[in-house]
Amino acid sequence: LANSLTSEMIMLSPGSEDDDGLECPGREKLGRIQFSVGYSFQDSTLTVKILKAQELPAKDFSGTSDPFVKIYLLPDKKHRLETKVKRKNLNPHWNETFLFEGFPYEKVVQRTLYLQVLDYDRFSRNDPIGEVSVPLNKVDLAHMQTFWKELKPCSDGSVRRRGHWERDLAPLSDPYVKVWLMHKDKRVEKKKTVVLKRCLNPVFNESFPFDVPTERLRETTIIVTVMDKDRLSRNDVIGKIYLSWKSGPAEVKH
Repeated sequence: LANSLTSEMIMLSPGSEDDDGLECPGREKLGRIQFSVGYSFQDSTLTVKILKAQELPAKDFSGTSDPFVKIYLLPDKKHRLETKVKRKNLNPHWNETFLFEGFPYEKVVQRTLYLQVLDYDRFSRNDPIGEVSVPLNKVDLAHMQTFWKELKPCSDGSVRRRGHWERDLAPLSDPYVKVWLMHKDKRVEKKKTVVLKRCLNPVFNESFPFDVPTERLRETTIIVTVMDKDRLSRNDVIGKIYLSWKSGPAEVKH
């Protein structure tokens, strides 16, 4: 499942941009990435927004790259979110928002936000481009903070790719779908399907009505998240899509 979001939902904090400063002499330039992070105490939700990157190195023979970003909250390497792949683009704009829901603040400040930028390769392993780590106990999460960070070479302990659907130790998942109605950047209403046990090709056939005034449609987004139910730990996010009046063919197809 792909992730996308209209630019209307990106909220920059004026004067909050940050740069890592001067490059070390002789160090390979890997480009830089812009992102935002903030926490909602009311909803116990951490929000991470991947905005854009600049001056990424070319990893393909064609002289360009197909970048995307993986998002982790270390030391947890099990739960991962990803942006869309931006084809043949060394200055990609993602403008995507990711929500870590049901996350108590006292646990959030024990995590490190880890962003890994990779070059997508359809036929072999994705090439790492660079990474950024931000300890969340050093960020004022009460307000959305926007940063520019220089990418650093990926460490040898880079998190490796896992399967999308087979999230359990057994080769099956317990999927369900969560649907959020968003107005601008605020969550309005949530619906959930039933959980289908041990199923990789679920058929839900459930409908959810939302009452949205016509004049608010252009500012409304539907977030559809496929989850894997886990009785013993936090539920896994399998993937999500964002639907709005600006949605493209990929989202409509899903």
